[in-house]
Amino acid sequence: MKACDSCQRVEIGKNHRKRSVLMRAIATPLVYLPLLMVPFILFSAYTCYFHLRLSGGKNIKKWGDFIPDRASHRYDLKSQVTMNPSFKLSPAQSKLYWIFNCTWYCPLSVALFEWHAYLVKVIENWWCPFEHDRKNEHYQDGAIDQSFWHIYPKEASKLQEDDLNNPIWNDDKESKNED
Repeated sequence: MKACDSCQRVEIGKNHRKRSVLMRAIATPLVYLPLLMVPFILFSAYTCYFHLRLSGGKNIKKWGDFIPDRASHRYDLKSQVTMNPSFKLSPAQSKLYWIFNCTWYCPLSVALFEWHAYLVKVIENWWCPFEHDRKNEHYQDGAIDQSFWHIYPKEASKLQEDDLNNPIWNDDKESKNED
């Protein structure tokens, strides 16, 4: 099974063990430095969320909508696999280390960034219904009923045809296209 047709895979597995133990030891704690940024990212995401709500937005997904169900995780503390340590104090031999990373840190972080990206896409579709080369392909998960421009018919008439009739920010066109 291929991950996706258009993806170029990142090569890390082929190179990891070729790195020195020192380099890998330096790299490992770097993954946790973004935890220091979580309060700022949360602030930014919730600012976007409340901007949309105060602007009249409804049916806006919440952070929790992006968090995987706990029951979908393969391991719990009892069954968590660990690695044989490459050195005596390696955290890879601790079940708590893997549970923290794989059950909390990674899923919540990925969910937070996906939620934040979704909110920014909704905001862009609301304020800027102007097509660019990545918008139709990458902004569909932030589709809205109408853009700011579309709620003002005189202003909407200034838009180019592709911007005026794009179903990502104009659901009138989506329903008419289905007929």
